[in-house]
Amino acid sequence: MSKDKAAPTASPTGARSRRGRSSAAQERHDEILQIAMEVFAARGYGKASLAEIADRAGLTQAGVLHYFRSKANLLTEVLDLRDATDIAELGPERPRGLAFLKHLVDTTRHNAEREGIVRLYAVLSAESVTDDHPARGYFRNRYAGLRTFVTEALTEACELGEVRDDVNVSAAANAIIAVMDGLQVQWLLDPDAVDMAESTDQAIRSLVDTLRDK
Repeated sequence: MSKDKAAPTASPTGARSRRGRSSAAQERHDEILQIAMEVFAARGYGKASLAEIADRAGLTQAGVLHYFRSKANLLTEVLDLRDATDIAELGPERPRGLAFLKHLVDTTRHNAEREGIVRLYAVLSAESVTDDHPARGYFRNRYAGLRTFVTEALTEACELGEVRDDVNVSAAANAIIAVMDGLQVQWLLDPDAVDMAESTDQAIRSLVDTLRDK
């Protein structure tokens, strides 16, 4: 099981779980999902094989496909799992204005404790720029969503008087996202040389300072 997410809590004996599965079947489904996340993170989607995932799960490939219709479907559920983790951490309401940028620094600090998820994101997002990659649409939408979140936060910062009101919020949002993703890659390659949270905080503070200057 991956260290990045706790094992699913079993429901009472005989109870039905998500999508009508028994608790035992749901636990097996979630175990395969965790193994697939680790394999995709280590090898990328193209080089990851159902055979390896099945072997690590103690199943045949047909056994894996009993829970997931295809390798692409398995990838989709892995990405959904990552998103569910992030959404749970954000809570019911996101912080407003510059407080949201502080939340991004906190997220980066937490990411340093879950290398598997960070590696999964870095590997698959890079792969997704290739033609016909099954995660291409997912990452296009994810980046669009991130840009929307950061742009809205910066717009709120303008309205709250935290930064000047003539800021190009779209350009600033793109820069913040680029810094965060670039630091993740550097950290994965040499974690002892890169403090993601501190570097993200410094970059955002420097950017915010320029947005306050007249």
